[in-house]
Amino acid sequence: MEILVFLTLLVVGLHSAAAVTHSLKYFYTGSSQVPNFPEYVSVGMVDEAQISYCDSNTNRNEPKQDWMSRVTADDPHYWERNTQICVGNQPSFKANIETAKQRFNQTGGVHIYQVMYGCEWDDETGEVDGFIQFGYDGEDFIVLDLKTETWIAPKQQAVITKHKWDHNRGQTVQFKHYLTQECPDWLKKYVNYGKSSLLRTELPSVSLLQKTPSSPVSCHATGFYPHRADMFWRKDGEELHEDMERGEILPNHDGSFQTSAVLDLSSVTPEDWRRYECVFQLSGVKDDIITKLDKAVIRTNEETDMTIIIAVAVVVVALIVIAVVGFMVYKKKKDGEAKALNNSSDSGSEQSERLNPQP
Repeated sequence: MEILVFLTLLVVGLHSAAAVTHSLKYFYTGSSQVPNFPEYVSVGMVDEAQISYCDSNTNRNEPKQDWMSRVTADDPHYWERNTQICVGNQPSFKANIETAKQRFNQTGGVHIYQVMYGCEWDDETGEVDGFIQFGYDGEDFIVLDLKTETWIAPKQQAVITKHKWDHNRGQTVQFKHYLTQECPDWLKKYVNYGKSSLLRTELPSVSLLQKTPSSPVSCHATGFYPHRADMFWRKDGEELHEDMERGEILPNHDGSFQTSAVLDLSSVTPEDWRRYECVFQLSGVKDDIITKLDKAVIRTNEETDMTIIIAVAVVVVALIVIAVVGFMVYKKKKDGEAKALNNSSDSGSEQSERLNPQP
């Protein structure tokens, strides 16, 4: 369940009505023996923006976007119901971790159990799709193939679960109904509630960063929205595929995003720098943002370090990336020990009940 930064030439805010594919995703994470981390966390996201949060410490599901408060106008008991789901999930997640430990002949230690499910909707074609994946200790355990309505088990320890769930046709039909019908209906409501935010277009500020004169040059873009973007280097107008590394698109604290592309200059002569440029492309925006490779505009040393420190600090908006945090803790503790996804095979019908009311 391979579930799951940056920066000076231009800041512009625009609005666009370009057709896009919207997504609604939920992440349920159960953990065992993770220091200073709740045993259960649920996070909801629309178009990569966090909309809800609940954990086993607060036992309260709460909105994370101002516009999400509008949901109670149509559904007065929405937050109360989803709080009950959050609380009700906790015992089963704890039990599923224990079951998974037995399957993998484990005893104590740090363990992460996770469910990711949701749907996508193309607001132009009307096409919808859904997904549900279960994970254990950072690796895929079992995934639903909606086309064949069967379960895929990449781990031997998941075969028992696959057989049980493949024979439970009622559960599979229920999952498919939620993922392809109810979930898209909720997604459309959320997009309507938050359209002024979700349908906006914001261009980034872009800058070139370099730690030392011999270090690679990082082209950083921050503050853009939506997250559907690309950044790369090109030489003489041709996109580079070697000596260039794309960074991930990561969230900022304000709901915008950031990314980077790093260029290795070890084989580039100073005379050839003018042949290189960084290109940023944003979905729905016709014109690219182009930044020429120029020593005069590169930020270096302490200035660069401070920029990165601030950017990284801002990115740690906990709980949007709850799964990644959990997985990193696990990998540090277990030194790379590979384990597989979720084992809710003994509580599948309960999971189905949890999915249906969780929009």
